[in-house]
Amino acid sequence: MKYYTKSIRNLFVSYCNYSSKLRTHEPHQFFVGEQDRFNGVTINTAKENCDKTCFSQRLEASIGKWISERKRCIWFKVNIKDASYVPILADKGFNFHHARDNFVMMFKWLPNDSEPNLPPASHTNLGVGALVFNSKNQLLAISEKHYEYAHWKLPGGYVERGEDIIDAAKREVKEETGVNTSFLSLLTFRHQHNMMFGNSDIYILLMMKALSENIILSHREVQDCKWMEVEEYVNHPHVHQFNRLIIQKANNYIKKNLKLDLEKTTVKWAQFTREMTYLSVNDCDYNI
Repeated sequence: MKYYTKSIRNLFVSYCNYSSKLRTHEPHQFFVGEQDRFNGVTINTAKENCDKTCFSQRLEASIGKWISERKRCIWFKVNIKDASYVPILADKGFNFHHARDNFVMMFKWLPNDSEPNLPPASHTNLGVGALVFNSKNQLLAISEKHYEYAHWKLPGGYVERGEDIIDAAKREVKEETGVNTSFLSLLTFRHQHNMMFGNSDIYILLMMKALSENIILSHREVQDCKWMEVEEYVNHPHVHQFNRLIIQKANNYIKKNLKLDLEKTTVKWAQFTREMTYLSVNDCDYNI
């Protein structure tokens, strides 16, 4: 019993001594950051600049404070101008989570009694491809640069952050071929792994109607582009098997007057409102 009483007393004294050390630091010697709902803290170096000579000391004091407050995950959003902080953070046990054009996000999980329970970094790319028909029922085919083999493919590319799928398809077709389009139907999507940067890849195929037919080639990306008869495309030796499947899907939807539509709605939760796009199946009298 005496042993346990002594251990508790020692633990209490240690805590008091540590609390006393914390009180010797001025408030400006700690990083403030923003609290999150998971009892974590995010520090943005662009908002809390600190000279490199005192960064390590300030970081160590802050970590001690966060431990005493039983914080969970500490996030550091390191602006590219503050890149010199990265090795200091790494030396203090911070790991990389994700990066963008002008910052890298690093994290340190504080609890010793649990494993990190964090959202994964982005691991899936999202792209769009467009099957574009003109008034003559021809489709728009392109041959891109930087391919090692002959091919005729559909225009398309990656969806940008904050961009809707339909808008991305219109933009990609316009950028690559100069053709304006309108949305008809979603056709299908493919899902693959171990693609660019080791990420998974989702590619959504849309059926589009040409609003203009004059081709203005993007010489940066596209080697050749033309309107091609459907039969020629389907039977061309340089057309991928999956793209032949896309043509079949489009023909089936047209024959059945079936449309896979992408509709938008506003959804309200307890504390926030979000716009979302969802899939709906509708009848459609195609007039291509």
